[in-house]
Amino acid sequence: MKNMKVIIAFVLVAVVGAAVAGGAVWYMSKGNSEESAADAKGKDAKDAKKKPAKKEEKKSELPPKYLTVDKVVVMLKAQPGDNLTHYLSADLVVSTDAKREKEAKENLPLLRSVAVRTLSGLPMATARVMTIDQFAAELNKAFEHTFEEENREKPFDEVMIGKLILE
Repeated sequence: MKNMKVIIAFVLVAVVGAAVAGGAVWYMSKGNSEESAADAKGKDAKDAKKKPAKKEEKKSELPPKYLTVDKVVVMLKAQPGDNLTHYLSADLVVSTDAKREKEAKENLPLLRSVAVRTLSGLPMATARVMTIDQFAAELNKAFEHTFEEENREKPFDEVMIGKLILE
């Protein structure tokens, strides 16, 4: 008799739980059906713009990893009549994910080479007025171009500037 009461209690708890879950689903779906058709279309258009490609979704699921390319030092192009030698020193930070971390590490010498080639081509007058974001944008363009030339996927998301000194 005691076992029967326990079984009935469990059945009642299951039925009440199912009813609560069903009510929650109904309540949540009720809010969506009351939107006007125009609002729904506008929302769908916004969602379509926000949805990244499948590759980008996978990248964002993994925690970011950061690798450094320390002490990239280059001599900047001198201006006509300029007798002083000007240098630029930069520490770069490469943002990648755990899946591509090994490949990104293997490419650090290439990244250093591309950074040296890109930064050494800057005249001092140009470098003096550039912001950190502009330096990063120039480097990212150069990396994109290099990997496209080699028909390879870039093993990192972006390169950021960790430290920059102009002298």
